[in-house]
Amino acid sequence: VQLQASGGGLVQPGGFLRLSCTASGNILGHEGMGWYRQAPGSQRAFVAAMYPDRSTNYRDSVTGRFTIGGDNAGHSIYLQMNNLKPEDTAVYYCYVDQRTGRSWGQGTLVTVSS
Repeated sequence: VQLQASGGGLVQPGGFLRLSCTASGNILGHEGMGWYRQAPGSQRAFVAAMYPDRSTNYRDSVTGRFTIGGDNAGHSIYLQMNNLKPEDTAVYYCYVDQRTGRSWGQGTLVTVSS
C-alpha cells in the first residue's frame, strides 16, 4: 500500500487548509485511516482518525477546528483544518491500519505564521 498526502502550505493564523491522502493498493477491510503530525523537535503525535463505521476521533487541541472525512470507497481521506494556530505547524502524515500493520504517507508540511 502506498499513501500520497498533499495540501500542505503556508497559511496565516486563523486561516484554513485541507489535506488529502489517497491510497493505492489493496486496503479493503482496513481498520482505520487518519493523521499524525510532527512538529520540530517533537515526537510524532496523533491528530485524527476515521474508522470503517465512519466514527472519528480527534486530539483535544484540534477538536472543533479540524474535521476528518473520506470517500465512500475508503480509498482517500481528508483533513479540513480551520482556525489554524501557530502551534499547528508541523509535518502531517497520513496512515492506514490493516491487519498486516500500519502504512504511512510521505508527509506534507503545514506552516502557520504571519
